[in-house]
Amino acid sequence: MLEKFCTWMFRWRKVLIPAVLVMTIIYPRMISNAYTMRITIVAMMYASLVISLNLITGMLGQMSFGHAAFWGLGSYTAAILSTRLGWGSEITFPAAIVVSGLFGALLGLPVLKLKGYYFTIVTMVFNEIIRVILFNWMSLTNGPLGILRIPRPSFFGFQIRSQMAFFYLALIILIITILVVSNITNSRVGYAILAIRDDEIAAASNGINVFRYKVTTFVVASSLAGLAGAFYAQYTNYIDPNAFSGLQSNEMIVMVIFGGLGNIFGSIFAAIVLSILPEVLRTFAMYRQIIYGILLVLMMLIRPQGLFGDIRFKYLGQRAGLYNGKTPAKPA
Repeated sequence: MLEKFCTWMFRWRKVLIPAVLVMTIIYPRMISNAYTMRITIVAMMYASLVISLNLITGMLGQMSFGHAAFWGLGSYTAAILSTRLGWGSEITFPAAIVVSGLFGALLGLPVLKLKGYYFTIVTMVFNEIIRVILFNWMSLTNGPLGILRIPRPSFFGFQIRSQMAFFYLALIILIITILVVSNITNSRVGYAILAIRDDEIAAASNGINVFRYKVTTFVVASSLAGLAGAFYAQYTNYIDPNAFSGLQSNEMIVMVIFGGLGNIFGSIFAAIVLSILPEVLRTFAMYRQIIYGILLVLMMLIRPQGLFGDIRFKYLGQRAGLYNGKTPAKPA
């Protein structure tokens, strides 16, 4: 049933995509509740984070539990540069991307030679190391007190203040993340990454530089997490080390698995649903985490591959005769 729905959605994509874009653009003008807008903006930020993590976990096949560390590095980079040096977002956002990407390279170069549980354990330890550093480097990060009064994002003198402007900024970041990941996925680089995920030895025997592609993928995903972190810091006006603990990394992994490994649409859907669901269950304050956990367990029992884990839109398009606008030839 889900595959039929996705086939229908792909068949009508030329109508659905513009309609979704129009609805997304006018959405802030339809919502007057500030709380609802804030949840929506945070959900969009999580969608960017989950898509970037899916590049590592779904595409590359490496289970990383340290993605929140790169998110935090981007957040602290933007916060420190904006509060201490007064730099605008046209500098702090690229700086957050560079710093997170640099740490991604520093971690990836030695660690991506590991496989399986060893890699996962190292990423968990890295996340905790970063959190401890943020807690104890008082002169730079202000320790457990966090960084207060972070300026709102400003680009070349134009400062973003309204929730509507933040919504569009989050949307731009999400679109950038989608474009970067989808371009990688649908390129020769993406096919090489998938080959590495399926069989490293076979990929290497066919001339693919396995280690280089692994490091490149890890750095790109880390940089995209840093971009989301810069937005988060200047949107919330306050950050502290607890916001980037292993618990947040675990939540991102859950969203990746829930939506489906290697599926961008699934990542967006899961990030939005699992960001909003705890808020919807807030009226059941004593039981909402139990309900949330039960729903996830049921989901894993019913569809362990995730909602869209086994849905390949390119294949659906080919089967429907719509891929690249070509109609399959009729049998003689």
